[in-house]
Amino acid sequence: MGKSFMPTYKTDEELKALQLEGLKWTVNHVWNGSDFYRERLQAAGVKPEDITSLDDIRRLPFVTAYDLRDQYPFPLRTVPFEKLVRIHASSGTTGKRKVMSYTAKDIADWRHMFARVYELAGLNELDRVQIAVGYGLWTAGVGFQAGVEEFGAMAIPIGPGNLDLQAEFLVDMETTVLCCTASMALLMAEQVEQRGIRDKVKIRKVILGSERHSEAMDQRIGELLGIDPKDIYDIPGMTELYGPGTGLDCRQHQGIHYWADYFILEILNPETLEPVAEGETGEMVVTTLRKEGAPLLRYRTRDLTRIIPGTCECGCVLPRHDKLLGRSDDMFIFRAVNIYPGQIEHVINNVPGVSSEYNIILDRRDGKDFMTILVEREPEADVAKDKEVGKQIEKRVKAEIMCSGDVEIVDYGSLPRSERKSKRVYDNRGQ
Repeated sequence: MGKSFMPTYKTDEELKALQLEGLKWTVNHVWNGSDFYRERLQAAGVKPEDITSLDDIRRLPFVTAYDLRDQYPFPLRTVPFEKLVRIHASSGTTGKRKVMSYTAKDIADWRHMFARVYELAGLNELDRVQIAVGYGLWTAGVGFQAGVEEFGAMAIPIGPGNLDLQAEFLVDMETTVLCCTASMALLMAEQVEQRGIRDKVKIRKVILGSERHSEAMDQRIGELLGIDPKDIYDIPGMTELYGPGTGLDCRQHQGIHYWADYFILEILNPETLEPVAEGETGEMVVTTLRKEGAPLLRYRTRDLTRIIPGTCECGCVLPRHDKLLGRSDDMFIFRAVNIYPGQIEHVINNVPGVSSEYNIILDRRDGKDFMTILVEREPEADVAKDKEVGKQIEKRVKAEIMCSGDVEIVDYGSLPRSERKSKRVYDNRGQ
């Protein structure tokens, strides 16, 4: 094993000191380098010298995706153009793409963070990492690849899709680590089984990003690939915060360790924007501590999660947040009940006899809303029990989410598969 990419601090006090130093630097950096931020800070009545403790972060203004849209094409730029070496972009729900600018130091920091992902996942320099995520404007492909190269393993940069080539390289390149979305991993695992190449495949770890995945999906992927589901990891990330590689759940799978030496994470009530109680779910708000090109001050991610208190059994000092429940703007309202797809996924997860794949269909008939939940049966499950299993899911949905819906159990493999993110909710009520 080569050099370590893990943080050097050992205690909460040391981390807080690092964070305060980074917060002071960031506020000073944006005050001097960004007209947008300076005006926002002035409107909030805050100057750089006012930041004397971590609690002062609550005095800072928020930034949202709408600010990124309004400042297109170079939002939040805080350095001269000659210092920018790259841009990345993601599609935005607000119209224009979210474009973020990077300096050479930003890229170096991102590589370091991503190498930390591979270290925490237990890779070594002999691993061969097949990268089956998007390249180009997206942060995914180039992020995964740069991290592999920084870490010292071998990158196999295929990109998404092209199942024949993916399967060929799994065998011929003796790939040991697969990086992709959960939907792509399930698709590839099913391909491995269908092509009868499991005994030729040497995958030992899978790193999943970009979408939620359940324990049931992990179990199925592990079963088809012949690996322990504990070796399937979840990686968060978004373009605004460098890209993927800003954290990872370790082999204990008790939450996602996030790189608190690179950014501060607040969990706030999305309505009041006040901190929630420890352990409660709220909106993730991030403030960067080292980012030069397009720093973030209290950026509202819309992602919903919670801080997991205490120290992980793995011994890693990095704090943890839970897997993302969903996005505050992914929520749909059904008969006056606010529902996140993750809540229904959680119910399905705890019912035996069904797989991880589901669709939620919303319709309006005769002025009333109707919800149908399609859930795939496990491959070996008894078809005769479909009605019983469906009623069990309906009962749990009503008890846990306080709404009623019809559940239909369908054949394994009958719901759409995707090489990117799978669509879960089909809302036909406005059509």
